[in-house]
Amino acid sequence: MRWTLKPKPDSKTVEDLQKALQVKRSVATLLVQRGIDTYEVAKTFFRPSLEDLHDPFLMKDMDLAVARIEQALSNDENILIYGDYDVDGTTSVALLSSYLKTKSDRIATYIPDRYDEGYGVSFKGIDFAHDNEFTLIIALDCGVKAIDKVAYASEKGIDFIICDHHRPGHELPKAVAVLDPKRDDCDYPYKELCGCGVGFKLIQALASKEGQPVEDLVAYLDLVATAIGADIVPVTGENRALAYFGLQVINTNPRPGIQALISEVKKEELTITDVVFIVAPRINAAGRMKHGNYAVTLLTETNEFLAEEYAKEINIFNLDRREADQRITEEALTQITDNKEEDRLTSVVYHESWHKGVIGIVASRLTETYYRPTLVFTKSGDRLAASARSVQGFDVYNALEACSEYIEQFGGHKYAAGLTLKEDNYEAFKQAFEDEVSKTIDRSLLTPEIKIDAQIQLSDITPKFYRIIRQFAPFGPGNMTPIFMTENLKDTGYGKCVGENDKHLRLTVSQGQQKMVAIAFNLGNKLNLINNKKTFKAVYSIDENHWQGNVSLQLKIRDIKG
Repeated sequence: MRWTLKPKPDSKTVEDLQKALQVKRSVATLLVQRGIDTYEVAKTFFRPSLEDLHDPFLMKDMDLAVARIEQALSNDENILIYGDYDVDGTTSVALLSSYLKTKSDRIATYIPDRYDEGYGVSFKGIDFAHDNEFTLIIALDCGVKAIDKVAYASEKGIDFIICDHHRPGHELPKAVAVLDPKRDDCDYPYKELCGCGVGFKLIQALASKEGQPVEDLVAYLDLVATAIGADIVPVTGENRALAYFGLQVINTNPRPGIQALISEVKKEELTITDVVFIVAPRINAAGRMKHGNYAVTLLTETNEFLAEEYAKEINIFNLDRREADQRITEEALTQITDNKEEDRLTSVVYHESWHKGVIGIVASRLTETYYRPTLVFTKSGDRLAASARSVQGFDVYNALEACSEYIEQFGGHKYAAGLTLKEDNYEAFKQAFEDEVSKTIDRSLLTPEIKIDAQIQLSDITPKFYRIIRQFAPFGPGNMTPIFMTENLKDTGYGKCVGENDKHLRLTVSQGQQKMVAIAFNLGNKLNLINNKKTFKAVYSIDENHWQGNVSLQLKIRDIKG
């Protein structure tokens, strides 16, 4: 791995902040690195407030969206809440449908079938709306590129409101309103909302027109926090405030569906990371293995007993998902080695029988193994469908755009995208993608990078230091857990490999008189660097170790070098 020590920020700025906050220089340095450089900015960072949320009407078309929904409610129109089948989509649908059902009994939800309809707005969904006399569709986490679908709906007398956060194309659909902070002509101050975040801004706008304060909407933020974590959007600015209050709801009074998913977790306080690894995969598993409707049903259920029953079902889907993901990953890795493609700059694999619901996870696993832009294809009807994943610093969306002559349809983000193409174009696309990446990628990006916030001594790690670091949470892109580096470490002599196949390292590190317990996941192969009391350096985050009722600080080592 590449170790990159972040540049030291301006000394005077650090000094001024240190004095203003009355904290250690090391803490002030960490804050300035994150763009927190004044007392006022630090106050907002450490004490998020609902007052930090922007006026929803700053978003382009929000007034049009609110006016159309108010019209639909006053005219008793049938409104269909349409969303994608992933966590962001299903939480968005749960959020908006729950809110609108407090105003009308003419609200229904629609999640497209991953296999029959594919991603985003579908003609089948519009036909369903027409057959059931819906006159307004509100699409969440999708729709910003659905030009032909919105035109088709318009022909059938159905209006569209789109709430999306993906990059728009050159042309926008002719909907009543297109809410998307990434629109070029949208001046909304924060561009990184997830789909559920855009949905929340819509209910905030609707509520404000009725004189309701945003405090009345806090109960919906468990859904927003879950989507922020799952969709890997930056945990900065408005997202940080939404995640902060959403986590409070998850930890104190979550909706029955989320409570049922976390009921077996023996932890006092769940973090965004826990939400990403415990709640999100289970919600996702519904859309991956069965149907996204299961997730919406769970997330909108108000009866605790029924929510527990739905959660049990979803847990079974998640076990099936894990099994499929493990098997397909092994097959994909074998395909790469059998075809002698280890030296390529991209991984592009295909098998017609691979489960479409897990190819995104498999793409992530392959990226972890080979660390290069990756596409995993499977058969989907008469087309091939793929999930793309990228490496830090490389825009896979732009690379796909450069190969668009071979692609039928694609969409997504810088680091994750989806696409379909004709089977006849697979080999040509595979080569074009390799050529494009070879031409545009900085070769250093093909080695995983650990960005180190600061070099410190073990003696710097005190309970007070850790308490302040904890207040940097919630963590995520744009506000990652602080990573430290310490040199001249030694193991006390009892370091050993632990876990299945000796995958992990457990050791006690010392530096002078200071000692700390450490765990190094997936670094069992580095035992030779620390045994026999050799001197080494390590990169790590600081964590708590809970053992038999005792709580102590420990190092969570990310990498070791001799």
